[in-house]
Amino acid sequence: MLKLTETTTTNEQPDDTLTLPYNERQKSRQPAVTQGGRHVGVFLPRGQTLRHGAILTNGQGFKVRVDAEPEELSVVKCEDPLLLARACYHLGNRHIALQILPNELRFLADHVLDQMLVGLGLTVEHETLPFEPESGAYHGHGH
Repeated sequence: MLKLTETTTTNEQPDDTLTLPYNERQKSRQPAVTQGGRHVGVFLPRGQTLRHGAILTNGQGFKVRVDAEPEELSVVKCEDPLLLARACYHLGNRHIALQILPNELRFLADHVLDQMLVGLGLTVEHETLPFEPESGAYHGHGH
């Protein structure tokens, strides 16, 4: 098993790709299989979430790009900034991982949350897309 122990930045082509859903990109230690069929072990510092496009390495030059796996998401599109802010408030109050885009919100599909948003006057659709939620205001500040 190839151990991947650190992240790096590089413009070089990666040697392989690892496609993971959001919940697995939050794990600092896990076995996985790359697109090329390599069995790898991810051993990173705790508390690190892998973002789409991150490069993992083993310190010996082998590089693996992390891709966000498409997942079933609830998608809310809204042109009303106040209504969109209300939706963000209610979802944030429930500590939901949330991807915020211009006039659009995305979160892991949840029928209970969907109904809450419908009750606020929003329309919820479901799409299979890569999920890249906000990292949080205190991310990377040692809190």
